[in-house]
Amino acid sequence: MTSPLISPAETAAYGDLPAPTPHSDAELVSLIGLLTAPGNRVTTVTVGHSRDTASRSAAAAFAEAWRALGRLPVLAVVDWPESAASWLRAARRLTAGEPDAWVVAAAPLGWAQMSRRLRHSTDWDPARTYGFAALGDSRVPALAGSSTLQGMRGAAADGSTWTIDRGWVTHQLPGPSAEGWSPWHAVISER
Repeated sequence: MTSPLISPAETAAYGDLPAPTPHSDAELVSLIGLLTAPGNRVTTVTVGHSRDTASRSAAAAFAEAWRALGRLPVLAVVDWPESAASWLRAARRLTAGEPDAWVVAAAPLGWAQMSRRLRHSTDWDPARTYGFAALGDSRVPALAGSSTLQGMRGAAADGSTWTIDRGWVTHQLPGPSAEGWSPWHAVISER
């Protein structure tokens, strides 16, 4: 069995990854919208975060917003360091209780490491995982491995959403937020 840890050489190939920034209101609203969209039967969630200030704050804001919606309580809030020997203990805590979904606020490198450990050692499903903006970086699935994060979705700071598919991060425009909004507003021209 090979180790799921990312080697220092792999990490160096992607340069310095950005630290998470404070979440925006639009990002939080969009993330809640993904989880509560029609047809989504998410009732229980587990929240995971790295130990930086922005990720802690985003995780706490999500948990508070989830509770304010009258949803079942967050099953657990699990944190992990940016570097560790294996992340196995945190991975097991994150998947305990078999939540309907996972919500993640984390630094890109730590999440890439954690997601590899989750895929390697648990029944975690990336398609039931939702992330804050910092994880919508194309280097995250590149570091984790293209199939490791297949189907993960999340929200960007501007309220748009992103999805990981076959190792690519694709961004979608935010949904209608004002009366009269048109998806074609960018291509409508006046004569």
